[in-house]
Amino acid sequence: MRIYIMRHGEAQNFAPTDAERPLTARGESHSEQMALQLTSQLSDGLDMVWVSPYLRAQQTWQAMAGHLPEPKRLMTVEEITPYGQAEEVAAYLKAVIAVERPETVLIVSHLPLVGYLTAELAPGLQPPMFRTSAIAALDYQPDDEEVEFLWQANPEG
Repeated sequence: MRIYIMRHGEAQNFAPTDAERPLTARGESHSEQMALQLTSQLSDGLDMVWVSPYLRAQQTWQAMAGHLPEPKRLMTVEEITPYGQAEEVAAYLKAVIAVERPETVLIVSHLPLVGYLTAELAPGLQPPMFRTSAIAALDYQPDDEEVEFLWQANPEG
């Protein structure tokens, strides 16, 4: 199965709270660009999408949604904010995968969690840097929990 881990698109610097920072026009454009790139990887559809409750992550998903197959399950997951704990999120993700057996999962989250989560899922990997709208792909075998880091892509421009 494939796990795609994505950092939200570029967000404005100021808002009443960090959770309320909206995407910039560039962030929306880059998120759409990455959705178009990801579409070629999703020939069998998209089983599950987890999105942070923060506005910029929700808007990233909204910008992408029209370009991707409709997910079988779309969830707002409180644990994947910038302050999420990679060990806990990885354990929760593995448990959900073990029970529900999705073929594809997309996680739309934040720094520093995206880097730490990628490294938590792929032992021995240094936490990769994620530009805004960047996506990392992992191949995950639920039966033996073997993980292979496949690629990381960034938006152009």
